[in-house]
Amino acid sequence: MVYCNTCGKDMARLAESCPSCGAPNPLAKPKQSEKSMVPAALLCFFFGALGFHRFYVGKIITGILMILTFGGLGIWALIDFVMIIVGSFKDSEGLPLKR
Repeated sequence: MVYCNTCGKDMARLAESCPSCGAPNPLAKPKQSEKSMVPAALLCFFFGALGFHRFYVGKIITGILMILTFGGLGIWALIDFVMIIVGSFKDSEGLPLKR
């Protein structure tokens, strides 16, 4: 439990807002990434084998692995491209990309 900054009442740590006064909770986790789906899809389409889209979303280690394997000879990049298009690709914090 944490205390609301506005009214001082108890609220759940991950609650989006205070149940008493409705003030937003600064500790609440965002529901989607700050990164957008369109740039990720374009980077994956044009530079997928080099993993640029993974660097964009903050997945540095797998971006380096994609460079070393040329995107799994294109298979890994193709799978990532499909995942980005259907909306199941996540950023480094596990949040879905915004549309």
